[in-house]
This record gives sequence, structure tokens and C-alpha cells, in this order.
Amino acid sequence: MGAVLALMASPVQAADDGKASPNVEHVANVPKKAPFDEADAYGTDLAFQGHYAYQGNYYGFTVYDIKNPAKPRVVSRVSCPGAQNDVSVQGNLLFLSVDDPMRGDSCKGEFGNVTSPSSWEGIRIFDITDKARPKYVKAVKTACGSHTHTLVPDRTGKSVYLYVSSYGPEKAFPGCKPPHDRISIVKVPLDRPTAAKVVATPVLFPEGGNETQEGLLAPTSGCHDITVYPQKNIAAGACMGDGVLMDISDREHPKVTATVTDENFAFWHSATFNNTGDKVVFTDELGGGLGATCTKAVGPERGADAIFDIEDGRLVKKAYYKIPRVQSTSENCVAHNGSLIPVKGRDIMVQAWYQGGVSVWDFTDSANPREIGYFDRGPLRPRNLAGSWSAYYYNGHIYSSDIQKGLDVLRISDKRTDPAAKVRMKALNAQTQTGF
Repeated sequence: MGAVLALMASPVQAADDGKASPNVEHVANVPKKAPFDEADAYGTDLAFQGHYAYQGNYYGFTVYDIKNPAKPRVVSRVSCPGAQNDVSVQGNLLFLSVDDPMRGDSCKGEFGNVTSPSSWEGIRIFDITDKARPKYVKAVKTACGSHTHTLVPDRTGKSVYLYVSSYGPEKAFPGCKPPHDRISIVKVPLDRPTAAKVVATPVLFPEGGNETQEGLLAPTSGCHDITVYPQKNIAAGACMGDGVLMDISDREHPKVTATVTDENFAFWHSATFNNTGDKVVFTDELGGGLGATCTKAVGPERGADAIFDIEDGRLVKKAYYKIPRVQSTSENCVAHNGSLIPVKGRDIMVQAWYQGGVSVWDFTDSANPREIGYFDRGPLRPRNLAGSWSAYYYNGHIYSSDIQKGLDVLRISDKRTDPAAKVRMKALNAQTQTGF
């Protein structure tokens, strides 16, 4: 079981050396604290439920009370090492992705050997009924671990599926041998999470994916991330060398319906549908998140977003979007995780760009996307992996998981985004889209 620290209110700090557009205000910051205060205790993804936010970290996860967004309060920090610890929540359950071989599945397990048959990696499940004292209840081992996962509710409301994305097979890895052109699907009965298990491992690329394109960070060998839109029974997969659309009408048997590659994409990282489900924004994580790709030398079409319209079931590229501010060569900067801002009739997204900061941009006109607001903290010194990992809009505010600085809360005041403040969500797992 993870070590749980129930905490008093954490200090809220003002922006440090940050700059923002006139319509974006930095409302609050909750810095990292022990046991997450090491430089390699990277803050990762976010999930939301009621007036709580959940932030993954390579060392575990944090639960925040965000009832007052200007004064977010740490409720608990749970020590449970395992990269990346991407997080999602459903009901009284929280799920973490572990993509490092561990010597055991408990939170006290040490990092293991990738060539050992006894090493564990996959999904960890917690009971979060008591937010101050989450309880570790189950672990499910998955092939090649779980780099990310996507929560997919079943039609009855009694179970959820986790679409587990993983990649990087090697002949020497007992639990991750090539070919690995598949995902794992874990089914979790909500009233009996201890019964969670892998129920399917569908192959998405039966003939192999994009493995030969010049400039790929890595060939297709599974997916990096999947976003689902359950109401429309569709999913979009960012699968290293390929972007895909899927039909998920049968939750345990998703079917690829369209694929696309792009000469400027090095690593298909993540995907976001617009609200009507007829567009997809794919991100290219050029440099794997470590590189300084927001420079003049790299240019506007690499390490960027690509906007695709869905026309007759096909993905048709309309434009690229990249933040317009040139960053220094010391700042890791590239397109990363974001979500829609719920404005009816418009396609507006907030997005993390690591040390490029947080960008709010409009892609209502697919061919002419433009930025309408931003927050940019500036370069971290001494140099390290830093910046915004995920930036999501939830109930009137933008929440950014900063790799080194903790949790940031932002507010945008703009006539184009102001209507979103009236939309109240009960929960948000960004890779599980719901209509507004």
C-alpha cells in the first residue's frame, strides 16, 4: 500500500518569472513537496471529479481540493513510484499507468530489471472513497506495461474498460516481445475492482504500422495514447508513426477504420476530438519531450499540432498549429496534452507545451488556427525536464500540471471563451471526451 500523507493547506504562490497574455491570469500555484520534491519526481497527467483534482507524479499521485480555485488545498499525497503514473478516475476508483519494470506490484516495490520474467508493470487501482487516505486495492499486469490508459465506460454503467497504450518491444524483454502492434483492454467491475483483468489484446496493425518513414522517433509498435468519444462510439489513436480512427461500438473489439501518416510528424503522441466529433487534433512529440523544438531552426510544422477534418470516414489534414513564441534552445518545448474549452459552436482548445507554457487556441476554421491566450513561465535554471505536462479546462479555470513547479491554476477572460464558465462538469478525464 502507498504511504499516504494527509496534509494541511499547502502554500499558494504567485507566478514566478512568468508572462502571460493580457486575457490570462495566473491565479495560484501549489508547489511540489516531499515526497515529490526531487527533480526526477515529474508531475504528469491530471483528472478531475467534483471539486477534486488528481495529479500523477513519477513518485505517486496527489489529491487536491479545488473548491476554491484561488486556494487549492492538498488533501493527500500518495507515495507509489512508477513512471508515468498517468491518472484517471471513475466513481470511487483511481487508476494509474506504470511503464517501468518493478520488482513487485506494490507501492513499496523497487524498480526492477526489464529482462526479468518476474518484473511487473501495468495498471494500479486505488479506492479513493476517503480522499485523505486512498487505499491500494489491485494491480493488473499488461504487455509492455502501461504508458498511458484511456477510461471507456461500458453501456451498463457497471464496469469500465481501460484501453492500455504501450510500446517499445524488444526480443530480450520477456513481457514485451515484438511484434507489439496491439493494445491491452482491462475490464474493471466498479463494484468489485479486485476482479479487474485483461479481457482482450486487439491487434490494430495486423500488417505492421509505419516503420520506415524517415525522421520517425520510433516505428509504430502499439500506441502512445488513445482518446475516446463514447457517445459517438469513436476513438482516435496516436500510435507513434500513425494516426488512426476507430469504431468502439463493441468496447472489447475496437476496429481501426482509417489511418494516416504525416511527413512532418516524428511521434504521434495524443489526440483530441472537437465537440461535434468531425475533427481531430493530433500532436507530434518531436524530440520525445526532451528537445528544444520551439525554435526558428525547427520551424512551425514540426513538433506541432495537425488539424484533421473527418470527411467520409477519412482523415483530411487542414493545417498545423504551433505556438507563435520562439523559445530558447535550453527549453524543452513541443506539443503535449490539452482539452477543449466548452464553447458551443466553436472549437477552442487549451494545451500544454512543456516549457513553451500553456496555449489557448481556436481551430474553428480548421485551415486557419490561431492563438488567443497564453501563460509562459520561462526557462528553468538549472536546465532540466520542466514545464506544463498537461493543461485542461475544468469548471471555469485552467489547471496545469507543471513537471517541476506543481499545480498551476489559470483563468482566461475573453469574450470567445467566457461562455464556457457556464458549463459545469461533474468529472473530467481528458482522454474520455463527453459532449457539451
